[in-house]
Amino acid sequence: MDFRLSNDQCALRAGMRELLAARFPREKLRAVVDCEDPASRFDRALWSELGKAGFFCLRLPEEDGGVGLGLPEAVLVFEEAGRAQLTGPLVATHLAAGLVPGAAEGTKVVTALDRPGMVEHLAVADVVLLLDGSTPRVLEASGGRGPGLLAAQPVRSVDPTTPLHHVDRLAHDQGAEPVVGGVSATRLRGEAVLLTAAQQLGSAVRTLEMAVAHAKNRTQFGRPIGTFQAVQHLCAQMLVRTEIARSSVYAASLLITVSDIYGAKLLADEAAVRNARDCLQLHGGTGFTWDADVHPHLKRAWLRVEQWQPTAEAEEALAAALLGVPENCSTEIANHPNGAV
Repeated sequence: MDFRLSNDQCALRAGMRELLAARFPREKLRAVVDCEDPASRFDRALWSELGKAGFFCLRLPEEDGGVGLGLPEAVLVFEEAGRAQLTGPLVATHLAAGLVPGAAEGTKVVTALDRPGMVEHLAVADVVLLLDGSTPRVLEASGGRGPGLLAAQPVRSVDPTTPLHHVDRLAHDQGAEPVVGGVSATRLRGEAVLLTAAQQLGSAVRTLEMAVAHAKNRTQFGRPIGTFQAVQHLCAQMLVRTEIARSSVYAASLLITVSDIYGAKLLADEAAVRNARDCLQLHGGTGFTWDADVHPHLKRAWLRVEQWQPTAEAEEALAAALLGVPENCSTEIANHPNGAV
């Protein structure tokens, strides 16, 4: 089997990178990081632009107004989003395309929750996708009513670009309506884990690039620090982590099993966090200043480690799958557009 990217997939990845470079450059990310008003950190115009570019409707069938691609292509797009540190509830809105009117076009902002705990961007969300049962439910939260409807309390986030609220409990009498379409919440949760892993992979790729560039340009004792063996070893370890995570994430997008998805998430989490920490170390004293671009990557990586499938739960699920315990995640082939069989 040939796992190399096709010409169309390479073009898709390149096109998304160009779009994000134009619409969400470094200056835009720094402005979001430095903004003190949480409500001003979210850009609805950018969200609409992503919708027009097909970011959210990528896996919808063409007859439903989508692009008609599969999960491997979605992984490539989310990898680029992670590389650029694109902000917003990307995974939730992508999963809601075809289930929530307006999500595919980027006119609705959708966040998601699969258990009591932290939920991102709740104050700006129009809809909350609840995945706490076997059937997805939709809670209308337009006008910033999300925190009130869920009795959620704002909490300080380690990542300043991702506002968080804490939800103590999810009740079934909140007025949420079941989603029509037959898709299972279990399948959506599995896809959410994989797409989050793809974002972690993109972050690991970017911090590797930053570390190598710094090692080439920073001089010490009259020569670039990249000529020192210790620095070369550190960069080589970052590359190995990144490529192992890439292979696992890409394979999981094709196989869609519990062991592959959770294994990919664990490896991508490790690559994102450790690469960011090594990149920070290579930058020396400047790396510890808030102005260093590595900080958003490290803080977002820490946050994503706990999203959808925290490390401890992923390890337990992976162990159970490898030991042959009945799986608690769908093994459906979600490689097809949403709704396809």
